[in-house]
Amino acid sequence: MEFVNLPLLAASALVFASVLAGLYSARIGLSFLLVFLLAGILAGEDGPGGYVFDDFRLSFWVGNLALAVILLDGGLRTAYATFRTGLRPASLLATVGVVICAGITAVAGVWFVGLDWQTALLLGAIVGSTDAAAVFALLTRSGVTLNERVSATLQIESGVNDPMAVYLTLALIALIGADAASASPVTAFALTFGRQFGWGLLVGAASGLAMAALINRAALRDAEGGILALLIGAAGVSTFAATGLLGGSGFLAVFLFGLILANRAAGAVAHSLAAIDGFAWFAQAGMFLLLGLLVTPSKMVDSLVPGLAVALTLTFVARPVAVWLCLMPLRFTSREIGFISWVGLRGAVPIVLALFPLLAGTPHAGLLFNIAFVVVLVSLILQGTTIGPLARRLGVAMPDPGDEPRVRAVFRDFVLDPLTPVAEICAFYDLPLPPHEAMPLGDWMTAELRRPPVAGDTVRLGPATLVVRALEGGKIASMGLGLRG
Repeated sequence: MEFVNLPLLAASALVFASVLAGLYSARIGLSFLLVFLLAGILAGEDGPGGYVFDDFRLSFWVGNLALAVILLDGGLRTAYATFRTGLRPASLLATVGVVICAGITAVAGVWFVGLDWQTALLLGAIVGSTDAAAVFALLTRSGVTLNERVSATLQIESGVNDPMAVYLTLALIALIGADAASASPVTAFALTFGRQFGWGLLVGAASGLAMAALINRAALRDAEGGILALLIGAAGVSTFAATGLLGGSGFLAVFLFGLILANRAAGAVAHSLAAIDGFAWFAQAGMFLLLGLLVTPSKMVDSLVPGLAVALTLTFVARPVAVWLCLMPLRFTSREIGFISWVGLRGAVPIVLALFPLLAGTPHAGLLFNIAFVVVLVSLILQGTTIGPLARRLGVAMPDPGDEPRVRAVFRDFVLDPLTPVAEICAFYDLPLPPHEAMPLGDWMTAELRRPPVAGDTVRLGPATLVVRALEGGKIASMGLGLRG
């Protein structure tokens, strides 16, 4: 039984040690996922473990399975209500934003790595999307509650931008391949786009609706939380795989499956969320450990400097430009844009996407894999350790209800009824009358914002600052007012 017990002992001990180290590292701001990745490297060929692992097919299989579970968990935790503020900006970031990121990063690939334009664009596509596993995990463990607009945008973006990155990666691999000359590049891109997103939307929506009907009618009375979680997990992975067999985006399908299921069978899904969260963490741990094992640091020395150049370009140029171009027309504040730009976390997705060229035999595939790994390391170290402090510094974090000084600083001293006419407030506090002074205060503030309001939004009125304290049904339910001394 040694051939069974020794691998089990090694794998379980590695996971145990990684989780334990992650618990302590979280206290100093290091990402749990970074710890898993480093543990895999230490157990690998160049580390104390000395284990030689180069099975790219197994890594690709495990990576896709893990991402399916992670995106399912993300979809199950996304409420329709977040679409009020997050759908439009997240959709832009997940499509146009990924393309802009890929294009600017491709310039860095040409300048700093010496790639031709087609391969540089492939590199940009591989690292162009944010990672759902990294974003979900770090937002959960950052210790801060973000305002609804920022939180919803980041959550939805990270869940739905993988399909665009996969689409670009597959299309560019086909373009670079020997058969690309036989077909028009425009036609190839259009066909791939239609298959990826068409089948992803169709299968994901149909599966989510069917599963919600099944659970509401039968499974709720016959299955407990753990069994129900297993049923949902199996259905989600089946949706992911079936969509892929049809040539569609399994990433989009499984996220949409979880989203529809959670919102149409909320009562049943709520009992299974704890178990599914455990599945997702196990998937993340296994995926990052395996990807760490796959990396051989001694073979990455030549890629380190160009990889750093690409990572810094992506972090400080490509992502901020893409976010600014997508969100400025939607009237996001400069602080919100700055924070969303910074939380462009790269995790397992770029490494998994970098396996596509290796399996396809694309030229420079090994170099692309090494650079993608450097980008992920830089992102987890640089961005992953600073989310909480930066959110507080930029004022996009909501105050802890028990922190009275902070609550007063954010929501101001005076509480106002949003149904009060603007003119009455101006007369009482001796403020200048704005246009449309007969409007209720809440409606006037919403009109001034010109975007769906969220708690913490502010508008200036002479020497006063009006702030949204609470919302009900998407409308302002309570407001605060502060006066400059």
